[in-house]
Amino acid sequence: MMEKWNSGNIRLKQVNETLWEIPKTGGMRVPGRIYASRKMMDGIEQDQSLQQVANVAHLPGIVKYSLAMPDIHWGYGFPIGGVCATHRDDGVVSPGGVGYDINCGVRLIGTSLTAEQVRPRIRALVSNLFKHVPTGVGASKAIPRLSQAELRSVATDGARWAVEHGFGTTAQLDRIEEHGCLAGADTQAVDERPWQRGADQLGTLGSGNHFLEIGVVEEIYHDTAARTFGLHKGGIVAMIHCGSRGFGYQVCDDYLKVTLHATEKYGISIPDRQLACAPINSGEGRAYLGAMRCAANYAFANRQVIMHLAEQSFMETFALSQRELGFNLIYDICHNIAKFETHEVDGKKIDVCMHRKGATRAFGPGNENIPVEYRGVGQPVLIPGDMGRYSFLCVGTDRAMKETFGSSCHGAGRHMSRKKAMAESKGHDMIRELHDRGVEIQATGMRTIAEEMPHAYKDVADVVNVMHDAGITLKVAKFKPLGVIKG
Repeated sequence: MMEKWNSGNIRLKQVNETLWEIPKTGGMRVPGRIYASRKMMDGIEQDQSLQQVANVAHLPGIVKYSLAMPDIHWGYGFPIGGVCATHRDDGVVSPGGVGYDINCGVRLIGTSLTAEQVRPRIRALVSNLFKHVPTGVGASKAIPRLSQAELRSVATDGARWAVEHGFGTTAQLDRIEEHGCLAGADTQAVDERPWQRGADQLGTLGSGNHFLEIGVVEEIYHDTAARTFGLHKGGIVAMIHCGSRGFGYQVCDDYLKVTLHATEKYGISIPDRQLACAPINSGEGRAYLGAMRCAANYAFANRQVIMHLAEQSFMETFALSQRELGFNLIYDICHNIAKFETHEVDGKKIDVCMHRKGATRAFGPGNENIPVEYRGVGQPVLIPGDMGRYSFLCVGTDRAMKETFGSSCHGAGRHMSRKKAMAESKGHDMIRELHDRGVEIQATGMRTIAEEMPHAYKDVADVVNVMHDAGITLKVAKFKPLGVIKG
């Protein structure tokens, strides 16, 4: 192992070309491990995310490693790109290990359309999507303001609620992580404010890095998996990236206060207040998990409604029937979540609470938790990039199950703050620059476009290649964006 100290006085050992380790020191209960190339590590060392990897390793009940994916960057408590398993019996749960946008996730949809059909109509399609799918901080157009009783049903039933109200089909639920609903949602654990914030936001995209994108399959790397998912070169796909909106944000905000008190109450020693946590089996831990599941289910329902609105926009633009369009859900995956899973550690199966923050599940072939038709190739792993370059579809592997608790990266990862991205974008005609790249865009405001321009992000190909080379996920297809709407 090559060993070095970074500028933040973090000791690093290079295990191999794609893996680095922070040895267990001081109050760390386990080592830290980071997947990254040497080139990427130079950038990662510029913020405090490596220190956060080490900090997470202090959590009671943490199992094996504090992990980080190559899209790692500084976040609240946990780094974005952080993964942590805590023992179900004596571990803790931390809202900082999930994040504010609970169950922010990605949904990939295939179609029967080709690039030749879509390119001449891309401006009209983007315009229709922008008309039908609410963006920014706006309220839903598809669903009237929901009563608290209706919202409680959403929080309990997730995507199934949306299907039962005419937004999609029951068959689609099998292609959503956890079938679009986390069991154990506790509506009594949610305070008044989240219900107020979520009442008129179901079926809305939101702002920031959330988007709805139309892409073309530009490259196929894994023929068998691509055929399994119904993809071919030149085909058109849609990708939806959003989460639980104000509902989830408020749940997180409320429980950061609750768990900070619990940290003191139970005498838990942590190196950073942002790692506030509670024992999983405490009243505070159970309450947070119950409320978090409500927010996660809201997010599943939100993406289900948005998919239906997008389908209507495609049908209207191309004058196609639902059958002719073939708007087919490939998979929906969440990347800000904490949930119970069973994993094999040192030859023994144990139940853990998996925290994935800016990281996705990546279960390997044969796993009973993925759709039957996908078990021969592994779980789809959806990795969006920035809106000017490309996104990827990968599959999970057996190696992921052994090394990362079946986890992988979730996106490109920022290398520039939103403030710096705004400054860098000053004086640029950003819509024209994207148009010159072949991307049609509509957004609620120019600020979001400036904050989310390609130069603000790592090259997602570098991120994906690290995980591919490490054998954690395998590349299946690359999508080039043709059009995008944002808040």
